[in-house]
Amino acid sequence: MSLPCAAVDLSFGLGEMLSHAFMRHAFIAGTAIAIPAGLVSYFTVLRRQVFAGDALGHAAFTGALAALAFALDARVGLFAAIVAAALMMGAFGPKARADDVVIGSLFAWILSLGVLFLSIFTASKSTGNSVAGVRTLFGSIFGLDQEHTVVAVTIGVMVTAVLLLIARPLLFASLDEAVAETRRVPVRLLGYLFLVLVGISAGEATQAIGAVLILGLIATPGGIAQRLTTQPFQGMYLSCLVAVGSMWSGLTLSYAIPRCPPSFAIIAVAAGVYLAVLLFTGAVRRVSVSGEEAGESV
Repeated sequence: MSLPCAAVDLSFGLGEMLSHAFMRHAFIAGTAIAIPAGLVSYFTVLRRQVFAGDALGHAAFTGALAALAFALDARVGLFAAIVAAALMMGAFGPKARADDVVIGSLFAWILSLGVLFLSIFTASKSTGNSVAGVRTLFGSIFGLDQEHTVVAVTIGVMVTAVLLLIARPLLFASLDEAVAETRRVPVRLLGYLFLVLVGISAGEATQAIGAVLILGLIATPGGIAQRLTTQPFQGMYLSCLVAVGSMWSGLTLSYAIPRCPPSFAIIAVAAGVYLAVLLFTGAVRRVSVSGEEAGESV
């Protein structure tokens, strides 16, 4: 029995890989997905809202299923469900930052709706609908055509632009809500807006890695960045770099190993980098503590 990723073809070149339209679309759309995901990831980890990002990712799947069950475009239901779920999370949380109980309850309700729509959806005889549902759940970035690529780039640019525009006040509100409010920073409004941006990024990222693995792209780049630097804007840049690097490396790895799905390869690269950073920073911390103890003993 051979492993799923056993056959490796390293004989290709960059020109050969990019000669395929589906690979060009994957790299362009993947970059447009990864950059805002990296920015969102940094703030998601900083604001301790990783669980919210995961819930919004699953809301994307439920919304897509709802749309498909009623013969609508999956993207309509996907983004409608995400915005609705984000606003609900904000409404039930202080200063639009819902706690784990609220998020967990909403998460369970979203999944129960997903079960309902899945039941309706599987009763349909439309093969196209079935394929679309599987793509939303597990991702299919190699299946994106030019239209989907243009949509991904448009959404990516918009989310990135808005995040960069609100980066300073959002950072202020994330680090010290009380002081930010005294300085008349619209903390609650920023909370709502950020949740919506998280949801839109998560929804768009489902095309690349699917709703099941969305947490990897929402949490990992930001977690890596915050382990390597305490400077916020350096951290944002580093988080984007990790997200884009994981996307490009995963796509290349999946092309070289045809039996490895791109969603698995992208998250595997990100998780591998996180593990390496975790071990590195842990070793540096131990050396630092040992040095301090040796200095005190002298």
